[in-house]
Parts: sequence; structure tokens; C-alpha cells
Amino acid sequence: MQLFDVYPLNNITITKAKGSYVWDDQGEQYLDLYGGHAVISIGHTHPHWVKRIEEQLNKIAFYSNSIKIPLQVQLAEKLGKVSGKEDYQLFLCNSGAEANENALKLASFHTGRKKVVAFSKAFHGRTSLAVSVTDNKNYVAPVNETDNVIFLPFNDEKALEACFKKQGDEISSVIIEGIQGVGGINVAEVSFLKKIRSLCDQYGAVYIADSVQCGYGRSGKFFSHDFAGVNADIYSMAKGMGNGFPIGGIIIAPHIKPKHFQLGTTFGGNHLACAAALAVLEVMEEEKLLGNAVMVGKYLREELEKIEEIENVRGRGLMIGFDVPEEIKDLKKNLLLNQKIFTGEAKPNVIRLLPSLALKKRDAEHFIEAVKEEIEKMKSA
Repeated sequence: MQLFDVYPLNNITITKAKGSYVWDDQGEQYLDLYGGHAVISIGHTHPHWVKRIEEQLNKIAFYSNSIKIPLQVQLAEKLGKVSGKEDYQLFLCNSGAEANENALKLASFHTGRKKVVAFSKAFHGRTSLAVSVTDNKNYVAPVNETDNVIFLPFNDEKALEACFKKQGDEISSVIIEGIQGVGGINVAEVSFLKKIRSLCDQYGAVYIADSVQCGYGRSGKFFSHDFAGVNADIYSMAKGMGNGFPIGGIIIAPHIKPKHFQLGTTFGGNHLACAAALAVLEVMEEEKLLGNAVMVGKYLREELEKIEEIENVRGRGLMIGFDVPEEIKDLKKNLLLNQKIFTGEAKPNVIRLLPSLALKKRDAEHFIEAVKEEIEKMKSA
């Protein structure tokens, strides 16, 4: 049997990882500024994370949600404390797509409505409903197409107001990333998020804050939506939540009431996943990683802005993007091949930085020097 070939692969086999570094099967060391799609939040194989999982594995790895799992309660309490959303409710699942799927479904249950507002360049996952609110025709199969999704321009308050004025009584929810990741590190404006909150209040719709990539401290606040100073009704989470162990979840405002059998999952909230997620929050607190994301992210953005050849540096915390003009279009590839540095991209010309929140300043400095060196090589070629 062969693997189903859906991923374009770099010809690299990673066999070891520690902190912000990974090593291939030839012993070559790489600086990881992509974190496996923003997943590595506290650093690869963090010792506390490893210990937490090992200890739990020796007790019980899995049982279903038909019994009490105290670790889920502990995770909810810790998450509420660290995120500042202590009065919210937690539902656990396995991935970001599943988190958004459940958020959209719950909003529809709550309102009794079908319409969903999403935005240009949005990415919310690849499962049925999540991909329907994703703005990329390459990902949406014919079976996923629905008339229930309304796509509007990102950060366009007038278009949003007009939509609600016309169809507000049919709109179940508005789903928005605080910072679009796959779409190219596009930051939702504070006034736009406030407008979403006010219109959802006015028309009885649910505000869903997709925090799968831009949450869990990556922006320097626990949720990037928090920069707007308003609360969403549902926040979806996943990537950084388990530092590589599969886990996702939604937190739900207290006015949305649960019913038995309304949502469900086989593997979500299992013992091992909860142990991994608790370890992440414990390390984030102990090592003050939100503050580090602010400090190192600020340094990276300021230094990148000084490099004349790159354009439109943007983002918050350690979620950073910049545009690469045609004359240096090979920058990402050359950083990997020549400098042994992993970065991400957004088509057609954006480099994305999504490193561990524990990234050290010296590693950020090394990256800046590497960017300058590769640009000079391309200019002189």
C-alpha cells in the first residue's frame, strides 16, 4: 500500500527535536520557526510535557466520555484561569476543524438558524461544515457546497452591516480568525471585531472566534480576539493546545446551555490528551511565555521592517508574516536549504513565522541575519 499523495514534501526526515530545533536522519540541525503549522507552543519535547504524558500513560491512556474524567475538570479550571474566561464552559475534541465544526453546529442549535457569515481568505478546517466556511475552492468538494454560507470582505464594516440589515434574522453565527493564518497573516481590526460583537448582540447571532492558529498565546494575548476588548460567544482552539498531542476544544459562554447528546466525540478529552494540554498551560504560566511572545515578536517585526527588500511586515506576537517580492521569491526555499531554517508560507508570496512561544531572542537574531544573507546572495546572483 502507498500513501495517498496529497502533501508536497520537503526531502527531509526529522528524527529528533528539542526546544526550537529539530534534527534530520543525517544529523543536520534546523531552526524551527514554523512549529509544524503553529502546533509547537512550548517547544519540542519539553521535559515537563514529556513527563506529564509518561506518568499518565502508566496510569490510563483512554476511556470514553461515558465516565467521569477528573483531568477534564482540571483542564477546564486551568484553561479558565490562564485565558481569563473562567465563567465559560469547555467541550473537548481532537482538532481545529472539529472544534470549528462543533462551534458552528452549536450556534445553529442555539439560534435555530442556518446562515453563517465568514470572510474572504478564511480558513477554518477541512471537514464538512468547517470547509464550507473556508474561502478556498481547492478545498471545497461539491458535497460541501451550501447556500447557507455568506462570504464577506475581511475588515469591511459596511459590508457586514449591510448583510445583517438584509439577513440578520437568518444569521446563526459569524466566524472569524483574529489573525488569518493560511490566508496570509491578516489581522482583524479592533473596530471590526467590535462591530461583529455589536451586530451579533443586536440580531441574536453567535460570535465564533476561531482561535485555532491565532490563539493559545501566540499573539501575546491568550486569544488574539482579546485585543478588541470584547468577548466572543464561542472560542475554538487546537494547534498549540497540546504541543503536538492531538487535542482541540471550544469554550462556550454561559448563556449557551448544553443538552445531553447535542455534541459528542469518541477520543476528545481522553486522559493522555488532557495531560498534554495541562502540561502546556503549566509551562506557559511557569515560563511566562505570553510575555516572551510579545518581546521576541516585537524584535522580529522591528528588524524585518528594516530590511528594504521585503514588504508589508505584519502580525502580533509570534504570528508574523511578510511579503516576498518576485526578485527574492526563493527566499523561503533558500532559508531551508542554505540556512537550515524552517518557515511557513501563504500563497502566493507570503512567508509565515509561527515558532514556539519559547523562542529565544538569540534564535530570532540568527534568523534575521540569515534573511539578510540570503537576500544579498540573490541580489548579487
